[in-house]
Amino acid sequence: MLHSFRHEKHRPLIDRVFNTYKLMHTNQTVDFVKQRHYEWTGCNHTRMGMMDTIMSLDQLVDESDPDVDFPNSFHAFQTAEGIRQAHPDKDWFQLVGLIHDVGKTMALWDEPQWAVVGDTFPVGCKFQNSIVFRDSTFLDNPDDKNPSYKTEHGIYEPNCGLDSVLMSWGHDEYLYRVMKFNNCSIPEEGLYMIRFHSFYPWHSHGDYMHLCNDKDLRMLPWVQEFNKFDLYTKTTDLPDVDKLKPYYQSLIDKYCPGILNW
Repeated sequence: MLHSFRHEKHRPLIDRVFNTYKLMHTNQTVDFVKQRHYEWTGCNHTRMGMMDTIMSLDQLVDESDPDVDFPNSFHAFQTAEGIRQAHPDKDWFQLVGLIHDVGKTMALWDEPQWAVVGDTFPVGCKFQNSIVFRDSTFLDNPDDKNPSYKTEHGIYEPNCGLDSVLMSWGHDEYLYRVMKFNNCSIPEEGLYMIRFHSFYPWHSHGDYMHLCNDKDLRMLPWVQEFNKFDLYTKTTDLPDVDKLKPYYQSLIDKYCPGILNW
């Protein structure tokens, strides 16, 4: 997501971003990701409605993002409104815009930000050069020295499909698992947006295609369409959240109603 804002006045933000990625790229290993799946995918941490979870993100500023320095709930409504304007007929797409970062709530439950935010990438195979800060941040990652994980395919079969690939642990995979656990009715295209919107090496750089199956390739244009709004709706013009809430609550009630297990 490091696509802009390299001006010197943003240097403190850039330093914060680099440090977050250094920790991420040192600690995100196959073993770590498997452990986080065990810890989080049972969705037994709390029970909360979606809107309350979105608003809880007011307490969070994403340490991996150089483009904004205001709370995530504003970005949620900005993204949703951008999609609503361009796709007024796709209410599920608008809802995905609203909720796509809600998995970051893990950071409010003591998960370190390097295991919550930022761009994602597969573990268990070669770390591709399109991963942000690839040259300078993986030096202490033990998987980068494991011969079984250093080949193009690593532990995976060619074209096995992204559903079979272990991604670095973060808010994308977590929210996808919450959606599935709670039987939410968002279409598959929306679930791909949730699960892979931070997978920039894939959807923005064309890497890891050797792991993709036909379904992944069919879904890729949807993820890319979503990415337009995730990136380019970030402005300092903050939305009137109270005015927008009733409409988006109706979408929540349609697709992921009630109290959810997190």
